[in-house]
Amino acid sequence: MKMEVNPYLSFNGQCEAAFKFYQECFGAASPSFHKYGGSPMADQVPAEWHDKVMHATLIIANTALMGADAPPTHFTQPAGFAVSLSMDKPEAAERIFQALAKGGKVQMPIQKTFWAARFGMLIDQFGIPWMVNCGEPQT
Repeated sequence: MKMEVNPYLSFNGQCEAAFKFYQECFGAASPSFHKYGGSPMADQVPAEWHDKVMHATLIIANTALMGADAPPTHFTQPAGFAVSLSMDKPEAAERIFQALAKGGKVQMPIQKTFWAARFGMLIDQFGIPWMVNCGEPQT
């Protein structure tokens, strides 16, 4: 059986800006966007939401990061989770951490820990929590 687990992020009207920001942070290809306007959901959101994102996908390495703008009365601030990134090069971990932290709030600066060559935690400018981890080299 094949199974994938992919993060699905909810935004309060900033999904398109967030996914373009993530594209830049990760050096990924352009995200795909499907808007509320012109969809079967168009009559279920205010007219000013027709240009908001009903579904977005951004491919980062081998993972699909997905998200949407929650309809105005359905959005809740993210809590109780973090998007966890694991990589094998400390320089890449530091670069991506600094990129994601731009305009956000660093909770734990990226640094060497007893379990990792680099680890850091932040909440990005869109309110999404991230953990960046770079394991120790295998000997």
